[in-house]
Amino acid sequence: MVDTIEVLVEGGRASPGPPLGPALGPMGVNVVQVVAKINEKTKAYEGMKVPVKVLIDPKTKTFEIKVGTPPTSALLVKEIKAEKGSGAPNTQKVGNITIEQAIKVANMKQDSLMGKDLKMRVLEVIGVCVSSGITVEGKEPKAIQKEIKEGKWDAKFAS
Repeated sequence: MVDTIEVLVEGGRASPGPPLGPALGPMGVNVVQVVAKINEKTKAYEGMKVPVKVLIDPKTKTFEIKVGTPPTSALLVKEIKAEKGSGAPNTQKVGNITIEQAIKVANMKQDSLMGKDLKMRVLEVIGVCVSSGITVEGKEPKAIQKEIKEGKWDAKFAS
């Protein structure tokens, strides 16, 4: 039976103090190693709260770290360096992202998006832009989605 500890940590800034240290101490694992591994795996989410699961085998004292990802909207808002998405996305825009930034977010969310390939996952991310009041390449997100479906941006998804 594997013991599981679930915590919310700031990306790249986990510490042996609460909530991790007191939860890990009784498990008999090396707390410093666990914290270092969590920080290594979450450094891409610096400044954001990230859900983390620590799976511990009580017999061997080995551990595995599973890192969740912040919501797509939170990643997009961080990309445009805004406080939050738009309260009125149809009339009030809060920022603009590039296709490259949409690809970056799609890669970060790869495990939790439904799209079978990068192109489909980017379409999903741009869909979130619609409801967040974020333009893409200076255009309405739906216009970019249409261009992507027509193949205009295929060279960006080839790599």
